[in-house]
Amino acid sequence: MNETVFTSLESQRLLLRRFDESDLLSFLAYLNDPLVARYQSWESYTEQQAKDVIQKQKNIDPGVPGQWFTFATELKAAGALIGHVALKMQDRQQAEIGFTFAREHQGKGLACEAATCVLDYVFTKLHSHRVIAITDCEYERSVILMSRLGMRREGHFIQNIWFKGKWGNEYLYAILREEWLQKRAI
Repeated sequence: MNETVFTSLESQRLLLRRFDESDLLSFLAYLNDPLVARYQSWESYTEQQAKDVIQKQKNIDPGVPGQWFTFATELKAAGALIGHVALKMQDRQQAEIGFTFAREHQGKGLACEAATCVLDYVFTKLHSHRVIAITDCEYERSVILMSRLGMRREGHFIQNIWFKGKWGNEYLYAILREEWLQKRAI
């Protein structure tokens, strides 16, 4: 188990925290934006599905093997939910990370800032060995973000996933704890 219960993470512009009921409308808005959902596993979310995600997140902590924990990402200056970073521990040593941000908050370095907070947490607090991320090969912003985070492309999967009515291609990225700590000089 984790040494401490998760409360929040903070960066210069962001607060990463648990979801709250007051996040529902913002959460639904970006989940249901077709351009945001384009490379995600969903087409749309109902209000009940979004409420279920928010409720489920209240009862788990990051670092629990086999469970996704979603860090609600709030822009501190506005006090508003702008996206989220998801983390799934495969076991105690390996994890997967993903992120989704509202369209109006993309292209401003916020996803990189949020993912950096989560990777710092994973490698320094949870002491994990390795983190991976998987992205659609066509999702250029995600590919750029992985590179900015210092993740290395380790795999290129050809037509490995049936995705929104067609076969899709994916890249697998990864970074090791020692690489991250060296990059961050932590």
